[in-house]
Amino acid sequence: MARCTAPVHGHRTASARENCPACGGSYRGSYGGYNSYSSPHSSLSNSSTSRSSGGGQTRTKARWSSVGSTILYTPAEIRTLTPVRENVEERSKSPDLRDVFLCHAWDDRKDAAKELHDLLESKGVTIWFSEKDVLLGSSLLREIDKGLAKSRVGIVLVTPSFLKRVKGEGIADKELSALLARDLLVPIVHNTTYEDLREVSPLLGSRSGLSTIEDSMADVAAKIAELVTP
Repeated sequence: MARCTAPVHGHRTASARENCPACGGSYRGSYGGYNSYSSPHSSLSNSSTSRSSGGGQTRTKARWSSVGSTILYTPAEIRTLTPVRENVEERSKSPDLRDVFLCHAWDDRKDAAKELHDLLESKGVTIWFSEKDVLLGSSLLREIDKGLAKSRVGIVLVTPSFLKRVKGEGIADKELSALLARDLLVPIVHNTTYEDLREVSPLLGSRSGLSTIEDSMADVAAKIAELVTP
């Protein structure tokens, strides 16, 4: 029977394992002792971190995640959402505020925006939503400002329809700057890209957020719900 060389040389690289007469070649995966040696590390990483199959980024829990949470975030999401979370914690002292203000294009009110609204509402999140709270014909920026004043977090659902509306209304960078400076705004890109957003609004596009390219709408809603939970 072939003998494993790990006690002498160690399997510190893939080539070392491949060249081992016991663990390499046709024997790979069948040597029980060394399979059981590596499996605890795999299960440990899956419990609190994970390697994304898409971009290869390691995902981890956020500091605001509950003990039993299975929601994992990329480093960019952690950086973006951390100041928002700090504002949520500060604004949680005001009991009359809603959890989320959902800003979206009018054309998305019965599709993507309603889907996100319903997913959040099913998780117990209170939402400022145009279908219920915004008068037809109101200024987009004015409603964003009012909604943010009465909510802990503002979500901007960025879709092709939203980009078209922003371009048509000519939202000024200085006005968006005032909103972004409060660390209350989280862009959610859906059916478009951050590159497309940056072409229309470089300032808003410079703020990373969440995207349905990497996560499902249900996953995005779960992250928002966890973010706004005191």
